[in-house]
Amino acid sequence: MKRLLLALLLLLIATCHLAAQTSTTTLSGTIRDAAGQPLPGVNVFLKTTFDGASTDTLGHFRFTTTQTGTLPLFVSLLGYEPQEQPVALDGTSKSFALLLKPVRNQLGSVVITAGAFEASDEKRSTVLTTRDVQTTAGALADISGALNTLPGTSRVGEEGKLFVRGGAAGETKQYLDGLPLQTPYNASVSGVPSRGRFSPNLFKGTVFSTGGYSAEYGQALSAVVGLNSYDLAPETQTGLSLLSVGLSVSHQQRFERSSVAVTGDYTNLQPYYGLVPQRWGWMKAPQSMGGSLALRQRTGEAGMVKVYGTFTQSQFALRQPDPMFEGGRPIALQNSNQYVNATFRSPLTRGWSVQTGVAGTRDEQTVRPDVQYLHELEQSVVGRVVLTNDSASAAFNLKLGAEGLAQRYQQQYRKYSDANTIHLGFEEQRVTTFAESDVAFTNQLVARVGGRAEYSRVLGRWNAAPRVALAYQLKEGSQLSAAYGYFYQTPANDLLRIGQYNSTLRFERATHYLLTYQRTQNSRTLRLEAYYKDYAHLLRYDSTAAHLYNPAFYQSTGHGYARGLDIFWRDQKTVKNLDYWVSYGLVDTRRQQRLDPVLAVPTFASRHNLSVVGKYWIQKLHTQLGATYSYGSPRAYYNPNEAGYNQGRTPSFQDLSLNLSYVTTIWKNFTVVHVSCSNVLGRNNIYGYRYANTPNANGLYDGVAVTPAAPRMIFAGLLISINKKRPADTETAPE
Repeated sequence: MKRLLLALLLLLIATCHLAAQTSTTTLSGTIRDAAGQPLPGVNVFLKTTFDGASTDTLGHFRFTTTQTGTLPLFVSLLGYEPQEQPVALDGTSKSFALLLKPVRNQLGSVVITAGAFEASDEKRSTVLTTRDVQTTAGALADISGALNTLPGTSRVGEEGKLFVRGGAAGETKQYLDGLPLQTPYNASVSGVPSRGRFSPNLFKGTVFSTGGYSAEYGQALSAVVGLNSYDLAPETQTGLSLLSVGLSVSHQQRFERSSVAVTGDYTNLQPYYGLVPQRWGWMKAPQSMGGSLALRQRTGEAGMVKVYGTFTQSQFALRQPDPMFEGGRPIALQNSNQYVNATFRSPLTRGWSVQTGVAGTRDEQTVRPDVQYLHELEQSVVGRVVLTNDSASAAFNLKLGAEGLAQRYQQQYRKYSDANTIHLGFEEQRVTTFAESDVAFTNQLVARVGGRAEYSRVLGRWNAAPRVALAYQLKEGSQLSAAYGYFYQTPANDLLRIGQYNSTLRFERATHYLLTYQRTQNSRTLRLEAYYKDYAHLLRYDSTAAHLYNPAFYQSTGHGYARGLDIFWRDQKTVKNLDYWVSYGLVDTRRQQRLDPVLAVPTFASRHNLSVVGKYWIQKLHTQLGATYSYGSPRAYYNPNEAGYNQGRTPSFQDLSLNLSYVTTIWKNFTVVHVSCSNVLGRNNIYGYRYANTPNANGLYDGVAVTPAAPRMIFAGLLISINKKRPADTETAPE
């Protein structure tokens, strides 16, 4: 036993001695391109080991290894020729200065643009920026309002949401930092337009895809809006906004590797309505209050943790014009919304990176139309993880992802105060996986191939959605793109609350076909896109009182189509300080869905849509002038006094909006005075008609027009950045 212990002791001493002699080698250096510019995100590692690093924003890398002998150092970045050279690992530090050459088939020389408008300074196909959202006349600093000036959209003034290529508002899905938003708009009721919940100041870029979008996005039959928030706040700054409709206060604190931003908002339209006459009888003008908190923390050399939370409470009460109610139909709304979003992204190893996050939403609202009572509560949690590898090959990348959703929807309804309360609702668990790859065949030809699979517990079904896109570069700055794919969506909450008990229900589906030509040169963009959408398995139901709550009368038998042409032209070059764009959309669409007895033009679709947007910066006056003209051809509506279905046509929609932004200082603080007015010509736009449920003594159904609450909306604001001084370059328009 003693000999055994002695042998073990000698072995331990020898092992420790050998460990003490193990050498550590430090490898560091800088990697640049042929022009001498640093290359961030380059994957650098020793082959056959797990030792390596990625370059930072300055092209630097540094890592250590305990390996010995000679091993190949491998350097790779998508779009560049990989390099490999032997390195003697002898315990002494090694420094490298490397140059990477672009490869012939470099992925990225062609951009997949079919259906997608990129709105970020970091993208070469920039169309709109955050500043565009803030300064587009008529948009009132609302993201959806600005996007409604792009082709493919229809102006639906009574809703204020995005209606894209013959699709309803619910067919457009919005994502915040990769996580789907369950309630992207403020609460409202039919006939009262809503706004987006999020300020454009939160986002560094927006991707608006009107069709044929990436496999990483789902639950949208028509379009996707991807909102990407800022990382660290650029500077410490306090903001105060005095508005004609309320007040906003914000403060952001910047630290070396982190930042904190806090906002508070209060809106009350009562004083404004007291000055500007309204067509509607407002018993309580819209009021809301809310706030947000954004935390940002940089981790490692390239990682980022972001946490964002916001809450909103709102209410209003009014009397809407209605032929069945003398003096208007009373309706009141109260809403409470809470939202939190937490994301993390970081490079991993061997060219892999991860982006993951989780978001929670709680939305509760009570609506009281006349004597009725409707209470809704929706709660959801969604999680997502995406792995990306950009170094598998110079002409190939790979993206893998998974997404999960847990949702609970509850509804209580009473037809009148003494009636029994009807309890409805559903619980949904949905899981999704997707994979996608961009492949460069040549410098001119790039393909994106992907697929998405999804399971819905409430439907008890799977779906599979293949998607493919091609882009061919015709010459420098111009290219031709095409896209095809399946797109699925579960029916809306108000349909699933009852139809869930019908085992024959299916995912609603749209098949997209797109062909796009785009040319971007010298700050000018021309874009032409033709498309066709084929709808299948749309949900239909019977509104007869005896059938309304019977799941057997909910069927996935609806269908339809949408086809058209979108044209976009933007010029920021021809006239100094003038930026303008013209967009036109032609859509021919018909569908049979919900209550439609036959295939018909939906009431929210305009066949022709035109927007002309202009912005001119007057340097001497430190002022920017903006104007937007919008036109929408007549929309369909159902007139029970005439034979047929959706046979009526409204007058055309026309709107000329103007705004002015003046840059100055107040007590040496950077200040913007902003004034805007929508529909300055006071055109009486009509969005449709409401009819009585029963005929009058003459056998006709009385009706009233659905119009805005007032012919014009006038807005004034004083925006003060307390810690921000006026920029020296006064030729720059206000941001």
